Amino acid sequence: MMAVNIANALAKSNVESHLCATRQEGDLKAKLTSDVGYLFLNKKRVIDFTAMIKLYQYLVKYEIDIIHAHSSSYFTAFLSKLRFSNITIIWHNHYGNSKNLRVDKKFILTFVSKTFKSVLSVNNELHHWARQNLKSKYYKYLPNFASFNPKDLKITNLQGENKKRLLCLANLKSPKDHLNLLKAFKIVREKHKDWSLHLVGMDFKDAYAIEMKAYMAANNLNACVFLYGSCADTQFILQQATIGVLASKSEGLPVALLEYGLAKLPVVVTDVGECSKVVKNFENGLVVPPNHANKLAEALLFLIENENHRKVFGENLFKNVSTNYSQNAFMKQLIEIYQLE
Repeated sequence: MMAVNIANALAKSNVESHLCATRQEGDLKAKLTSDVGYLFLNKKRVIDFTAMIKLYQYLVKYEIDIIHAHSSSYFTAFLSKLRFSNITIIWHNHYGNSKNLRVDKKFILTFVSKTFKSVLSVNNELHHWARQNLKSKYYKYLPNFASFNPKDLKITNLQGENKKRLLCLANLKSPKDHLNLLKAFKIVREKHKDWSLHLVGMDFKDAYAIEMKAYMAANNLNACVFLYGSCADTQFILQQATIGVLASKSEGLPVALLEYGLAKLPVVVTDVGECSKVVKNFENGLVVPPNHANKLAEALLFLIENENHRKVFGENLFKNVSTNYSQNAFMKQLIEIYQLE
């Protein structure tokens, strides 16, 4: 999502902008504005010669001089740098769990980082980790921003009863810890059987997703927990939700949390990554420890049972996100980084 937001914002700032999807396409493609160039590599392996030739041709055609690589795409950027030495690499670190990278992956990243001009980190912990472990020229802590796309449609109608919906915007991946959320929601349902849980995010149909679905079936949650996969109409989905929740066990700075704020949703989040800097407990939301279903359930129950707090928390979170995580502030800093010598 951040890659799409940045590509659109760059184009809006009169910077020629292109987005390259390396391995997979999805609904986020529909969020790109018409003035953003787009390339899909359909990369099948770490070193895919067909995909790299396709990328090289695109770089030449559009005279690309900066590659802004997100997360694991740093290696593709590195291979491009080997071919075109004049290209500048900016690596955007969203890895909430960088400090626990496997030794082999950390070694490769450290080696490759010698070719980076700048490393951007979405939270302070990642920023300090990068400075200690990588070999880039510059380092910058740059919090994420959120924005709603004018192309957002109204496609996805959430099931369940209106004004009684919990929403989790997160791809079905282990760091997001949906199982912790499902355990908490099972406790919530014991007291509030009319509430439902809505999971919006890509389903990779892997062992993690299978475990989630098995838990739902075993605990009779299929009638009140709904999975939608990846959806392009985020703003419309948020308008239908009552409470936003993230149950992650590791994070950088989740864009979903900032989107909850823009939508004025009251939130419950786990104390990981930068979440507790965005959400101040009992001021603009509730913060609970990760891997603790009972605490998560208690916080959800509090918001369910206290409508006045929901409204106040939602308004306060909106003010914080609008003031401190704006697109304009982000883009000003990003363009300055691009222009560093």
